[in-house]
Amino acid sequence: MLFPKKKIEIEDGDYYLTPEGYKCFTEQYHLKRGYCCQSGCRHCPYGFDKKTGKIISP
Repeated sequence: MLFPKKKIEIEDGDYYLTPEGYKCFTEQYHLKRGYCCQSGCRHCPYGFDKKTGKIISP
């Protein structure tokens, strides 16, 4: 499923850096983006389960 890409301005609270130095996007950012990318994101507000590959209602 392809989604149109739109530019999302990064604001305070949209991500934090993990101890390993990676950006980890927060629920705030995911909601601003507006869809689930189905990558199994740590803070996914859409309820995607990477093990089953399905979105479950949060």
